Amino acid sequence: MTKLPDKSVDMIFADPPYNLQLGGDLFRPEGSRVDAVDDEWDKFESLTSYDNFTRDWLEQARRILKDSGTIWVIGSYHNIYRVGTLLQDADFWILNDIVWRKTNPMPNFRGTRFTNAHETLLWCAKDEKARYTFNYRAMKALNDDLQMRSDWVLPICAGSERVKGEDGAKAHPTQKPEALLYRILLACTKPGDVVLDPFFGTGTTGAVARRLGRRWIGIEREPSYVKVARARIESTLPLDESAMRTVPDKREQPRVAFGVLVESGLVPAGTVLCDAKRRWTASVCADGSIASDAHSGSIHKVGAALQNAPSCNGWTFWHVRDGRDLQALDVLRQRYLSAL
Repeated sequence: MTKLPDKSVDMIFADPPYNLQLGGDLFRPEGSRVDAVDDEWDKFESLTSYDNFTRDWLEQARRILKDSGTIWVIGSYHNIYRVGTLLQDADFWILNDIVWRKTNPMPNFRGTRFTNAHETLLWCAKDEKARYTFNYRAMKALNDDLQMRSDWVLPICAGSERVKGEDGAKAHPTQKPEALLYRILLACTKPGDVVLDPFFGTGTTGAVARRLGRRWIGIEREPSYVKVARARIESTLPLDESAMRTVPDKREQPRVAFGVLVESGLVPAGTVLCDAKRRWTASVCADGSIASDAHSGSIHKVGAALQNAPSCNGWTFWHVRDGRDLQALDVLRQRYLSAL
């Protein structure tokens, strides 16, 4: 990380060592050994040593992250609270904590605790006023047109997605599912953005980034992981450019005045508008203003005055009659934008 230029990365996804500090082997009830995290890279002399390690890589993360960039860190109860404190100490601004609820978690074989069925992700900007990327409408579309919540229900990595080593065993003990990275990259990056994963493992971030048309940097010190990551990413095919389109954010769409719909004939002068409950009506004038019995002006101004409200979104308040049904002006505006 020290070799990367200042403010050169759009997003960081970090899956650092969890510092599980497991003591002894863990066995299933029938006697088979559980392949848990017992690798050297997850072992630290003390909590102080782990904190110093975390503080060092977060310092570099802040340096190389663009002012408009965000960082995601995932962890379990073993480390996420310590990491969260150090994120705030490094002046990152926490936007959300996401709970990844696992549909198929590993059981608690000893029967001495609740099953650990979730992990926590912290999503942070560089400061409270940072202008960061969040593709809200894409997330809403991904969630059946409902706002995406902060609890995500996804399965752990298993089956054909689980990368195997040359011995046929799983190559990495904590490989993350591609669905998790897909959602994160789709939410917080744009095609062409640079995504850094400083704990690359078997390359899940790189594989998903390639599929979604993002550029990626992976840092990994374990040669066995590097080998399988390279092979995995090389076999990943990017999505076709047409499939890369997402629902555009309204803030990024061209501004359309109501008068444009009038002059284009989509809402001709003389059209009678009404609200969704048919309580008020107004006539469309040739200059794009509207007039009711007592008020005239823009669709927003008249809508607010009729409701005795401080403001009104005229695009969603006013409707045109379409036979026996009503159609919001916003629907006609989207139709106009689609034709551009």
